[in-house]
Amino acid sequence: MKRPLNRIGAAAVIALAAASTAVIAPTAVAQTDNAAKPAKITLKPELTEEQAQVQWRKIIAAYQEKGFDNVFEATAHSDSMNRDIPVVVIQPHDKSKRDNAPTVYMLNGADGGEGAANWIAQSDVITYYGGNNGQFSDVDASPGIGANIVIPMAGAYSYYTDWVKEQKNLQGGGGIQKWETFLTKELPQGIEPALKANQDKRALAGLSMSATSVLNLAQHNPGFYDSIGSFSGCAATTTGLAPEFINITVGRGGASIDKMWGGRNTKTARYNDPQLNAHKLKGQQNIYISNGSGFAGPHDLLGSERVRGNSSASATVIVEGGVIEAATNMCTHQFRARTNALGIPVTYNFRPVGTHQWGYWQDDMRDYWPVLVKGLGTGAEKPAEPRQSRGGDLAGSIATLTGSKPATK
Repeated sequence: MKRPLNRIGAAAVIALAAASTAVIAPTAVAQTDNAAKPAKITLKPELTEEQAQVQWRKIIAAYQEKGFDNVFEATAHSDSMNRDIPVVVIQPHDKSKRDNAPTVYMLNGADGGEGAANWIAQSDVITYYGGNNGQFSDVDASPGIGANIVIPMAGAYSYYTDWVKEQKNLQGGGGIQKWETFLTKELPQGIEPALKANQDKRALAGLSMSATSVLNLAQHNPGFYDSIGSFSGCAATTTGLAPEFINITVGRGGASIDKMWGGRNTKTARYNDPQLNAHKLKGQQNIYISNGSGFAGPHDLLGSERVRGNSSASATVIVEGGVIEAATNMCTHQFRARTNALGIPVTYNFRPVGTHQWGYWQDDMRDYWPVLVKGLGTGAEKPAEPRQSRGGDLAGSIATLTGSKPATK
């Protein structure tokens, strides 16, 4: 049975961050398949009628009808997991910027993008990062970042890691879970040539569950990413109550930390603890890490565009989302202390307000822009008016908090 995050009391959740300073020797474990084959890419695959009814696919279709030929779906066949992974591709809206463009891989949160909680449904990534010419009355014109954006739309409750055991009933896609192999070997080797992308320039960003994944993937693959963005995550995974928090997250999909890493304090678990392995970020350039305080902010209020007067949803986000964001805030402060001690340059953004919800992660898209563009080397100028627009509602945030079943419509 799935357990919602509200089963953890406020004091217990916050304690996971406070305990993350425990010192355990870092370890190295070979995880990924270095001989992995490039994913076989199919651009713009044919969809069944049922597949076309999935929410994020409807959104893509709506943009395509408006003339956005730069937004489409692709499938990437993973040999390591023996399945096709759907991904959303957003090329630069400006056709002159498409050839040899760098690539940004953007990871969704706990539901892997299979429900309401994904970048496509809950942000304006298509028009803000992809670019637009201001043809929507409620969207500010943006030149885009001048890069391809690739968003995997699978991986629910997986932590985007290579699991030690097969999990047949994991919600979101059972069987072998080899997400690090897929994201760092198979997918880039397949999608970048297919898009005629610059195969020497790439970045990675994620939020909540995948914010932890971003740090792990960068630590395990030094020099692979030219920039990384980690929004509202917890770097600690093996100390304090962090393993319990992780176990609840993967438990939503019917799995456990034992299936994922072999236990709570195994060599594999410690290998996947960014707090313990912070030293592995030495040499990583253009790092952006953010967190809200947990206090209610503008996106949580009844009059905001996301809440739209829904008092029940607002209360859920303010209470549960506030508790979780306060916990990750403490985690992130501990990680800042660690990276500062190691002399690792990081752009930290601690917001004085903000809960664990998509409104603030859309803010992070804007705040991450200068660090991201510096890493990619595109020179894209950030729009002068970075206000929010066309960015979802609280449905995705509630799904993030409660682990509600992914929606298909």
